Amino acid sequence: MKNLTFYIVDVFAERKYTGNQLAVVRGAKALSSAEMQRIAKEMNYSETTFILSDEKRDEGYDVRIFTPEKELPFAGHPTLGTAFVIQHKIVKEQIEEIALNLKVGRIPVTFIYDGKHVDILWMKQLQPTFGESFEAESISKILGLNVKEINNEFEVQEVSTGVPFIIVPLKTLDALKRVRISRDKYFKYIEDMELQMVA
Repeated sequence: MKNLTFYIVDVFAERKYTGNQLAVVRGAKALSSAEMQRIAKEMNYSETTFILSDEKRDEGYDVRIFTPEKELPFAGHPTLGTAFVIQHKIVKEQIEEIALNLKVGRIPVTFIYDGKHVDILWMKQLQPTFGESFEAESISKILGLNVKEINNEFEVQEVSTGVPFIIVPLKTLDALKRVRISRDKYFKYIEDMELQMVA
């Protein structure tokens, strides 16, 4: 692990430290999954990516994505941030596309330049998968809202393109501004759900 190089990338940022920080580790082929997981936990960013080699395989670069808790098959900002590091630090020339070989398969990232600098990175997002639905009343208590502020025309549901989230359809922007998540209620709710899954 002495030869590892890593970069901290601000993804979706207009200024330093305003975006979603991503750690990108280069030359990680010799690392085990457990070592990658440990490094991701130590980095403690939402995601840490590992470029296994500077050499292409099957027309793409092998990359793995970890959160501090687990490996992800795909996530949007780590894919874009890692493609930028590959273009900037490995390829070092203007190219139109780089493919990342992720757990979900090959994901191409397109580059548009403004002179010599990358201006836009673009990729096609994966189709979302929809998981479990949740009771609006329980979720409203966690958010500190009245249940009537949740739009009952749509489900409160888990949605994922790689990282699962619970999507809550609110009726107004005013309701969104007033959301105050109760951490205690949230953790209790998750704990109760896990107990139900085991039972």
